[in-house]
Amino acid sequence: MGAAVRYLTWAGTGLAALGATTAAYNLVTLRTLPRRVAGVIEPVTVCVPARDEADRLPDLIADLRAQTGVPRLRVLILDDASTDNTYEAALAAIGDDDRFSVLRSAAHPAPGWTGKAAACARLAARTDAAALVFVDADVRLAPHAVAAAVTELRRRAAGLVSAWPVQESGTTAERLVQPLLAWSWASTLPLGPANHSLRPSTAVACGQFLAVDAEAYRAGGGHAAVAASATEDLDLARALRRAGHGTALVTAGPAASTRMYTGAGELTDGYTRWLWSAYGGRIDAGAAIGALAALAYWIPPLAALCGRGRTRRAGLLGYLTAVAGRLAARSTETRRAPTPADITSAVAHPLGVAHYLILWTRSHHHHRTGRLHWKQRPLVAPQTTTARRA
Repeated sequence: MGAAVRYLTWAGTGLAALGATTAAYNLVTLRTLPRRVAGVIEPVTVCVPARDEADRLPDLIADLRAQTGVPRLRVLILDDASTDNTYEAALAAIGDDDRFSVLRSAAHPAPGWTGKAAACARLAARTDAAALVFVDADVRLAPHAVAAAVTELRRRAAGLVSAWPVQESGTTAERLVQPLLAWSWASTLPLGPANHSLRPSTAVACGQFLAVDAEAYRAGGGHAAVAASATEDLDLARALRRAGHGTALVTAGPAASTRMYTGAGELTDGYTRWLWSAYGGRIDAGAAIGALAALAYWIPPLAALCGRGRTRRAGLLGYLTAVAGRLAARSTETRRAPTPADITSAVAHPLGVAHYLILWTRSHHHHRTGRLHWKQRPLVAPQTTTARRA
C-alpha cells in the first residue's frame, strides 16, 4: 500500500509540474493586445447582445463612446426580449451619439437556437462592415480596446481573434472558481503552436470580446453554424478553422475586464448552463479528465498532510507546483503580479478543482433531465416551439 501511494503521489506531482510548465510557457510567450495602436481606418461594427442587462449595459456603452482610433465605428445593440428596462437604459446612455443603434426584439430564439447565438446572428446580419467585434454587456473596455483587437486581427491575417478579458471576482466562490477558466487552457495547451494551427481541437475562444473578419465569419457559417451550441464562442472558432481561416487567442490585459458572474448563485447557474458540453459533452471523457485532475491536485496535498518521509515531501512538491501553475495562469490572464487574493485562491486550488467537478456533475444532471435554463429561457429553444417575429 505504501509503494502504491508513493507512486500515485509522484504521478500526481508530475502532472502538476507539467501543467505549471505549460502555464509558465504561456506566461512568457502569449501575446497581449497592444496598448498603443495607430488606428483602424476600415469600418468596424461592434455587436452587443443584451438580455436583462439594464444595470451593466450603460457602463459598456460609456466605454464604447470613449473608443479611440476607430473613426468609422458603428455600434449595434440588441435588446433581446428583456424583462427589465434594458432598452430604455441603453437609449439613455447613448444620448445623441449617432454611431449607436438599438434594436428591440420581442422574439424568442427560433427552434434549435440558443438566445446568445440567435442575437449575435441578428446583429451580424445588420451590417456590411469588414470587421465585426462581439462584446458582452458585462465587459469593461479601455479606450484603445476595439482598435487594438481589430489591429491584432489584421496583423495576424486571421479569421477571428479572441481577446481574453481579465476575469474579476468579488465573492469567495468567484475567486475560487473564476480563475479556473484561464487556468484550464493556460495549463494544458501551449498557445503559441495552437494559435498557428488550423486544427479545431486546439482552438480557444471567449465570446466576451471577439474580433472577427466578416468574410471569414460568413465562410464559416456565422452563428447559424453554432446555433444550438452551449459554447458558441469556442465552436465558432472551430467552424472558422474548418473553413480554412486561422483563429488566435491573446490576452486583453488592461484593455478589457469583466465580472462574469456576481455571487455564488449566479456562478452556479452560469456554469451549470454550459459545463456539460466540455470534452465533447461526453461523460466518460469528462470523468477521465476529472480523475486526472484529482490525481494531480488532490493526491499530492493529501500526501503532504497525511504522508511520511519521501511521500510527504513528494506531495508537498506537487502541491506547491500546482499553486505555482495556478499563479502563472492568473498572471498570464492579468499581465500583472499576483495579488493577495490571487495567492489565497491559488493556495485553495484543490478546493477550486473540487468545486469545478461538482459543477460539471450538476451541469450533466440538468442536461440529462432537461432542466437547463438561462435568464428565464430554456438554453436551446425546443424544436416544437414556434418562434414569434419581432
